Amino acid sequence: MEKMFDVVVVGSGPAGYVSAIRCSQLGLKTLCIEESHSDSGKPNFGGTCLNVGCIPSKALLDSSHRYYEANKKLSEHGIQIESLKLDLKSMMKRKDDIVGKLTGGISGLFSANKVESMIGRGKVIDTNTVEVTKPDGSTETIDAKNIIVATGSKPIEIPSAKFSKHIVDSTGALCLNSVPKKLGVVGAGIIGLELGSVWSRLGSEVTVIEALDEFLPMTDHDISKETLKEFKKQGLDIKLGSKVTSTKELKNSVKVKFESNDQENEMEFDKLIVAVGRAPNSSNVISDELNIEIEDGFIKVNDFCQTSVNNIWAIGDVVRGPMLAHKGSEEGIMVAERIAEKHTEVNYDLVPSVIYTHPEIAWVGQNEKELKDSNIDYKVGKFPFAASGRALAVDQSVGFVKVLSHAKTDTILGVHVFGPAAAEIVQQALISMEFGSSSEDIALTMFSHPTVSEAFHEAALSANNLAIHIGNKKK
Repeated sequence: MEKMFDVVVVGSGPAGYVSAIRCSQLGLKTLCIEESHSDSGKPNFGGTCLNVGCIPSKALLDSSHRYYEANKKLSEHGIQIESLKLDLKSMMKRKDDIVGKLTGGISGLFSANKVESMIGRGKVIDTNTVEVTKPDGSTETIDAKNIIVATGSKPIEIPSAKFSKHIVDSTGALCLNSVPKKLGVVGAGIIGLELGSVWSRLGSEVTVIEALDEFLPMTDHDISKETLKEFKKQGLDIKLGSKVTSTKELKNSVKVKFESNDQENEMEFDKLIVAVGRAPNSSNVISDELNIEIEDGFIKVNDFCQTSVNNIWAIGDVVRGPMLAHKGSEEGIMVAERIAEKHTEVNYDLVPSVIYTHPEIAWVGQNEKELKDSNIDYKVGKFPFAASGRALAVDQSVGFVKVLSHAKTDTILGVHVFGPAAAEIVQQALISMEFGSSSEDIALTMFSHPTVSEAFHEAALSANNLAIHIGNKKK
């Protein structure tokens, strides 16, 4: 491939492929390099998120919830089902078909936007050169005016529970060929809770082992308290302050030893999912001779995702900040536009987070602890879904919307949701916060009735003691 590219993107996950498309849209000759490929030799565009992360997990979360509803809840609606049967193979095929459709879609988007692609492992060897090692072992060098590293992340393996036949990472947990009778999950974070929820709904007896004493410490305290109560009610046995010390593979199961309250415990599981987080894929991606700093595995960049070498950029999971697909995509767009000499920025103060359990958990902005730690005076508005007509009508009345606003200016500082359509409600909040809205602005906005979004409206009213459908705080 004897030609100079304006931009070479290493990696085609949500950060990489979005950046490549935007680069090409801006008139930059762009090549995207992807290491992963199918047995037939087609590139697996989309990275972890599309192939073995966000999308397949959401497909299984939806399918498993439908099964749970049919098995446990539909009788309350006057719907009687006899001889309900789980066809796990078909469920997995649906998941795989969705992934296949979307990966093929990226190929189409590349073609439509004139993005060139190449299969192989890319390594930045100097300021303007990427070396590509192809599947057959041969190498090729690509010249580039700008290089964007978007190599993503991988599951963390812990010494006490190394991956094996019965100990799997998040990828393995998405393709089990049977429902484990007893399932262990190490880690009560986003990935652990989502995967634990899937298999619990399908019939597994799930135990979640979490080393931290606090449940979901990154969320608002009210969220962590209520969600812990709800997940336990759903049947998840969540053991906080518990650290796995060793595992032993048996013929058809795995024994797990863990410490809790200075006591050693032992449990046996058919499968064990290790979901303790992800590590950036930064090893052997950039030549040491370039002296680009890598700290704790993360490529060091400035606020605009630029490394210490001006024409080399890094985006997504391989740089600081939350490992979220949408954060990586926005960084990819920002870098593309800055290469094209536009002055786009990413607002890192407003990165939404979602846990796609049922009910959903979502938040954006600051929580109460962060506001207290920063000595910011604030008001609280809160509305329970139990008082929402729409939530009651669709049998999803667990949870609440919580609005935090500045005590003097009334500017919204954070929104936290546990309940139906939490991700969508937080997106409404994010747009409002991006434009500097106050809780009064939301209170004066008309919401359709009946909708679960009205809970956001009522929470905003509540922040100023003006809620209509719940009692207000005594002045």
